[in-house]
Amino acid sequence: MSSEGGQWPLEPLGSLCRVNSGMTPSRTAGARYFTHQGIPWVKTLDLNEGSLEATDESLTEVAVAETGARIYPAQSVLLAMYGGWQQIGRTSILAVPAAVNQAISVLETGAQLDPRYLLLALQHSRPQWSRHAASTRKDPNITKSDVLEFGVRVPPMRVQQRIVEVIDSVSELERGIEASIAKLRVMRSAVTDAMLAGIEWDCPLPDALAGPIRNGFSPVESVAWTGVQMLGLGCLTPSGFAPAQLKNAPPSVTAAHGAILEDGDLLMSRANTRELVGLVGVYRDVGTPCIYPDLMMRMRPSGRCSAPFLAAVLTSSRARRRIRSMSQGTSESMVKISAGAVREIRVPLPSLPVQEHVLAAIDSVTEQLNVEVGELAKFRNLKQGLVDQLLSGRVAASSAMA
Repeated sequence: MSSEGGQWPLEPLGSLCRVNSGMTPSRTAGARYFTHQGIPWVKTLDLNEGSLEATDESLTEVAVAETGARIYPAQSVLLAMYGGWQQIGRTSILAVPAAVNQAISVLETGAQLDPRYLLLALQHSRPQWSRHAASTRKDPNITKSDVLEFGVRVPPMRVQQRIVEVIDSVSELERGIEASIAKLRVMRSAVTDAMLAGIEWDCPLPDALAGPIRNGFSPVESVAWTGVQMLGLGCLTPSGFAPAQLKNAPPSVTAAHGAILEDGDLLMSRANTRELVGLVGVYRDVGTPCIYPDLMMRMRPSGRCSAPFLAAVLTSSRARRRIRSMSQGTSESMVKISAGAVREIRVPLPSLPVQEHVLAAIDSVTEQLNVEVGELAKFRNLKQGLVDQLLSGRVAASSAMA
């Protein structure tokens, strides 16, 4: 690739694609519009970073006729414009014709651009979309003009296709590691459920805590370092706490602030998708004073209960079902759970030696899981570097396969 021109020319998407947006029919029409076997209707939650073949909801022909919803062709590339931090910037490529909702931008490529190459370029640029949305708007979103002006490097078509082939081969290895992680997570969940099954869930959650459940604080982020940091919602993951999204707090927030965290505090997300709301993690010191956002709750376990044990309880299948059932909201992209609802959860509270026994069984699987997660992180860093080199034209696809 480099022998054919070094860095490829940067072209705005508006000159390479037709860019449109979907629409959302009224829910009041009920079964006249929404079905499970009609024309696939894509929501931001359906976007899977790959080929999209089916959705869990469809539109009837009546809905298309009465609302004028457009059916986009296969190979159209989809980009989530809004829907919360978990969805914004997500992508897919249609494997079948489908309608899409209004939160999604649809890109139909012309003769200059392979849709699979465009999908790869958009996925590689997702952090850039997120930073742009965060820096310009209180509610994260991407506008149509943002998409039209977004630049993509455009090599010759045959080179685009070769790049896609290279990354597909690398992604196959990545999927193997992901499959191993998924199996270990299922195993850990099964072990957790089995260890907790023989214990009575008869203790109100507040009885296991040393004080009230507290919501966090979300001031405006500071550009400059102030000595105090803020957690982002992304620091709570299905695997627990991970300091992956830290921001600078403003100068007005000091180490004496009421939202400053202590090592061992238990955190729970207050708002997210219905699948992810109520994620739990044990906070570990990040090296500087740190506060948590208002979309999280803080719980401090009492001396009768360890934070890791309570985290295991609240991530068990039984507790997750309860948490999802208590979450409220009209949009599946953002539902909330209140501190009042969380206080109603009942948990097991055995003796500390029994808690340690339960955790030992869970930790035996967690150790294996952490090794695989670490390997995946290393692999993705290498892949990210390879994609960057290939998309810029600094490395030839033929060299990458050597």
